[in-house]
Amino acid sequence: MFKRKDDIPESASLPSPVTRVTSVLGSGITWKGAISGSGGVRVEGTFDGEISLRGMLVVGENGRVTCEHVRAHVVIVAGALRGDITAEKVEVRKTGRVWGDVVTAAFSTEEGAFLRGQITMEDQVDLGLPTEIPIEEPEPPVAED
Repeated sequence: MFKRKDDIPESASLPSPVTRVTSVLGSGITWKGAISGSGGVRVEGTFDGEISLRGMLVVGENGRVTCEHVRAHVVIVAGALRGDITAEKVEVRKTGRVWGDVVTAAFSTEEGAFLRGQITMEDQVDLGLPTEIPIEEPEPPVAED
């Protein structure tokens, strides 16, 4: 009924990836830069840059992502994604378009989906993410005399 601390697997103490969307880049928005952290992100606009998520990335039907290498626990593409993907699970919906190589442990697609690249299936996928993504604290304001 009760387990000793020694009996709890190490993975139980690690934070689990976020399996829901917590942030949205809305349609009509164009963003260049980097997205990283723990959480789920849905892109309905246009994004160009780097993505490293301890969570889920959803590219909506109107979403356009250009990223040299996307790293996330789950990637769902219903729009367009140009770049390589490394994820534990990748899903390309019927309206999805992917130009790039995919490394994943689980892959699914719907009829009508498009993928130009290679798929490599692995038993386990190393996302190359740090175990804990640091949160940058803003510097306190300086009081002027």
